[in-house]
Formats: sequence, structure tokens, C-alpha cells
Amino acid sequence: MDAQTAVKTSQFLENPITTEIIRNAFISAAHEMNASLARSSFSPIIYEMKDCSVGIFNKNAELLGQSAGLPIFLGNLDECIKINTEYIGGVENYQQGDVYIMNDSYLTGTHLNDITVISPVFYNDELVGFTANRAHWLDVGAQDPGFSMDATEIYQEGVRIPPTKIYDAGKPRKDVINLIITNSRFSEAALGDLNAQIAACRTGEKRYHEIISRFGLEKVNRSISDIFKQSEILDREKIASIADGVYEAEGCLDNDGVSNEPVKVKVKVSVQGENITIDLTGSNDQVRGMTNCGLAQTISACRVAFKQLISPEAPVTGGNFKTLNVVVPERTIFSAQQPAACVWYFSALGLLIDLVVQALSPALKENSAGAHYGDSMIITFAGVDPRRNTPFLNVEATAGGWGGFAANDGQSGLINNVNGDFKNLPIEVLEDKYPFKVTTYGFRPNSGGAGKNRGGLGLVRGYEVAADEASLYLWFERSKTPAWGLFEGREAYAPEVTIYSGEQEENALKINAKAMKNGDKVIVKTGGGGGFGHPFDREIHRVLDDVIDGYIDRQAALEQYGVVIKADALEVDEQQTINYRQTNRN
Repeated sequence: MDAQTAVKTSQFLENPITTEIIRNAFISAAHEMNASLARSSFSPIIYEMKDCSVGIFNKNAELLGQSAGLPIFLGNLDECIKINTEYIGGVENYQQGDVYIMNDSYLTGTHLNDITVISPVFYNDELVGFTANRAHWLDVGAQDPGFSMDATEIYQEGVRIPPTKIYDAGKPRKDVINLIITNSRFSEAALGDLNAQIAACRTGEKRYHEIISRFGLEKVNRSISDIFKQSEILDREKIASIADGVYEAEGCLDNDGVSNEPVKVKVKVSVQGENITIDLTGSNDQVRGMTNCGLAQTISACRVAFKQLISPEAPVTGGNFKTLNVVVPERTIFSAQQPAACVWYFSALGLLIDLVVQALSPALKENSAGAHYGDSMIITFAGVDPRRNTPFLNVEATAGGWGGFAANDGQSGLINNVNGDFKNLPIEVLEDKYPFKVTTYGFRPNSGGAGKNRGGLGLVRGYEVAADEASLYLWFERSKTPAWGLFEGREAYAPEVTIYSGEQEENALKINAKAMKNGDKVIVKTGGGGGFGHPFDREIHRVLDDVIDGYIDRQAALEQYGVVIKADALEVDEQQTINYRQTNRN
């Protein structure tokens, strides 16, 4: 929490100094959990790309501390603890040393590769809280390595695990663990990643004990109550400052992966006093393809959108979201039920978050931004590495541009909003671990939406296969609803992918198991972010700087921003620019 916010709300706290120390102790404990998970995991997608999240919770499954991670995970680990507790018949059935695992998409909300691990925390034989984390396993036994781009039911997506005890009072249930990891094509990595997740829970438990030992359980619980009260007050104040009313927006995904029909997302945000409701009625019914999502994850996405606009400078705690209500009709893409496929659950969620911002932008202009590039834009290669004669699977999310906002340009080359602290794979790691060469990597010129504040740029990344045989999988989205601008800002470029196989050239955004050979190449281009404000209001010197830096070219400077650059020098013809802008503004 920043100093100004802390001072403002300290009047509500019994002991502000102790409360801040305890608040930051829990946050530090969560950071240590995350470090433990990353350092001891086996898979690059966890230890390099950080496709994981951790949290510490009180006995009511209310958040006390979290580290940087995927916000789309962090927003529903508490729901998973509650689901687990209900599944086992109540908190009285937890024992010290228990560990539970789950990945059921209809319970956790995510795809089956996201493994959630939960452990109760006891202090002097009393249940005081929980530690939990979620991490992406490379493979959980789907019909294709990793996951498929053309599944039509969850049974094609891998092994489905309801809440299951894997440690009983500190003793591992080896038969259950073996059953789970045997269903992975990379069982050694799966076991290593599971052990890393358990170690992260144990690290959080140890730090939880230390906090209680230092301050005493009564003082810790009193401070937790104050922290929650502080968070709720801030939420209520911010919502009360928004004009009452109903705010709406809608958009669509390109398709569900198995048809060419767009998938509709509709958002209605109602503000009344200190309460806010996000209603997704009118969004697409559950689809045959994989863009379905479990309800818990939809609630998490709504929380991400809420927090993006409401007190984003303050940390998330169990006191947040008390005034947020989420309405989702049954059997839609946001409330999937068996046997819906859910691999690409996050595609609609990224669009949902952007649409909530768009809907509320008239009332929250200073907090709003143009849409971002919108999806994880996954490229996956699978095959046999000839250097080691071992199977490999590389799953990579690609970054893109975020929308311009009131204060500045959007960020370039940043991961999408559901993924937060997720990293793309460094070239050195990729070329060492997998049989590829990265042929090009850089910003995609002109890809950001024009505006007074420009949208961020997407990326260009090229791959050359260095294996005799490999399979290519693609999931690129938001070409039909590219990043839009706000307040007369312009939309950004949509994604593009070009595949070069021998003499053939192919453009595609979604592909499942395309055969590739040594020397074949793939060039991916991600979208940019939407602009904010009219492009002709952008200062001339900033447009020139963008040309000099290679972010836009001379033609874009003229056609999008109305800035005339001299033919013989990188200088602006100011009079011609003034004339052009006056004549061509629209």
C-alpha cells in the first residue's frame, strides 16, 4: 500500500504500525513461497516463465498475502480452498500436514494443466489458515502433448482431478501421487513440479508460524481484521465516487477453435452507491470448442477488472470485493458445465476485462486505458530433440501492446492482463532447452493504435525448427476485435502468424499438430494496444521521436498523426503539419 493511502485509512486501525508490519510480513512470506516454488520446480514454464501464483489465507480462506504472479489465478485460490473444504465435509476434517491437489476445470475455473495445491496451517493444534498455490504443468495426458487446439470435450484435455488428498497428516499417499504423475508425458517433471508446490506451501506455513510466534495469535487476528476493514473502506469510497448508472460494452472472440463462428462477450456494469455489479447476461452460450471457462475463474477475472480500476495502488486482501457482485447465467462460456472443453478459458476473460474498462471509461476516464492486445497468443512446438534424443514440449505465451491511457502511452511488449508476472522465454533458454533458432525478435512498427497517447507496440518473433520432425500448435486471438481506442483513439493492429514450410507459405492463427521439418520457419506478430485521445492532439515532438525510434514510419506519422516530416531530414515541417491537421481532422 502506498504511503498516502496508508495514512488516509490509518484512522480506522487500532494500531496502524503493528498492522502495517503484519500486513507486509504476510506479503513477504508469500514472496518467499513464490521464490521457493520457482527455484525448486523442474519445468521452464514455471522457473523461467513464472506460470504460477501463491497465496496465504486465514482460516476463513480470506487472503492475507500474495506475491507477484498471475492475477487470474490469485483471484480464485480462495474459492478453491472453500471448494476443497466443502468437498471434505468441513474444516474439522483437516489435519496438520495434509496436502490436497485439484485441477477440475468446473471447480477451479482454469484448464486441467493448472494444478492447485492446498495445505492447512495449524498452530498449537488450532487451524489458523491455509497456504495455496497453482502452477502450470507441461502435460496432464491430453490427446496432444501439452494441450490441444481442437478439443471438443474435457475428456480430451487430460486427467481431471477433483479435490484429492496427497499427503495425509504429513505422510505422502504415494499410490495417489503415482497415479497422477503417470498420466503425464513428462512424469519426472510433473513429480518435480508437484514437490516444488508442496515445498512452497511448507515455506508459507513456516513463515505463518513465525508471524504468530512474534506477535501472538490474538494480535495477528486483530490486525487481519483491521487490514480487511481498511481494504473494504477504500473499495466503498472509490465506488461511491462513480456516478450511479448502467454501463455496457460488448465484443467477440474470433471463434472457439472448431468453428468459424465468433464468440460473443457482453458486459453490463451497474453502479449504485457503494455497490457494483458485473452482469455477463447476453454472453455466448457454452460452445463446442475450448473457449469455455469455469465460474470460479470468471469471478476472478471480474475481480481483476475491478482492481484495475478501483484502488489499484493498494494490495489485494480478504477485505476487497465485498461490494462486487458477479451475475453469470448457467451454461455460458463463463459458467461451463460438463462436458465442455476449457483449454482456452482465458481468451474470453482477457476480453471481458478490457470490456469492463471500456464500459466504465466514461465515468473513470483518468483510470481507463485503450484495450490491450488481448490474449496469451500461444505458440507450441512438440517433437524429439535430436541433440538429446528426448521428447520436448515448448509452450510459449507471447507479449504485445497495452492501451494508451490518460497519463502516457501504453506499454510495449508486455504480457496480457490475465497473466501479470508471466514472462516470455528468453532466447538463450529457448535455444538451449529446445531445438530451435530464434531468427528475429523485436517491436512491430506501427502496431500500436494511434492516439494523443499511443498504444503500445506488439512484437515480432521468428522461429526456425532445428529438429527432423516437430509439430506446431497455435492459438492466436482477437483479430476480429483488435485492441480498440478510447476517446477518439484508434484501434491497433491485429495478430498475424506466417508459416514457411519449404516453398509453401501459410497464414493461420489457430493450428493443431501441423507437421514441421528441419529448416521450417514461423513468424509471429502480436497486436498492439489501442490509442487514447485523438491522434492529432499528440505533441509533434513525440511523433518525431516515435519515427526516430522506429516505433512508427513516416507514412504513419502523416496518415495517423497528421505530422509532415521533411523528405531530406528527420525534422518536422511545422507549418505543413498545422495545415494538414486543420484540413484532415475527423
